Amino acid sequence: MLIGLFVGVGVFVCIWLALVTVYVVRLSSHYNTLVKATNKRSLQAILEGLLEEMSNTKKAIEILKKRCDTIEQESKLHIQRIGLLRFNPFKDTGGDQSFILTLVDGNNTGVVISGLYSRAGTRWYAKQIQNGKGKEHELSDEEKQALQILDKK
Repeated sequence: MLIGLFVGVGVFVCIWLALVTVYVVRLSSHYNTLVKATNKRSLQAILEGLLEEMSNTKKAIEILKKRCDTIEQESKLHIQRIGLLRFNPFKDTGGDQSFILTLVDGNNTGVVISGLYSRAGTRWYAKQIQNGKGKEHELSDEEKQALQILDKK
């Protein structure tokens, strides 16, 4: 009976050793596959290199995010919206030959250029706009309408 127990334990140990051997061989094969193209560096060196590269990538992404935020803020200061409204300010002339051209940035700041056509000639006017309102001169109804058209776009 004692011999049967030793045989059972021996068989169990042999099977266990075979399984562990297969596991170690597979692990070793997988490790060799991982480090095959790494100029024989250790796995630790490879992982440290990957962590350093990931850290550098995170820093680069943060720099790019800051740059994008700066560009977005600066772009609000460039002319973003252009509107054109043709109208007839005088009853004695035919057609909508007068116009209002609006050039504003993202903050509704810019300029309104009005060209009023009459039989005697054409007159040009320019007014500064700040935050959607006339800076030094009140906007006419047509100029306000031209700004409202931009808001609908």
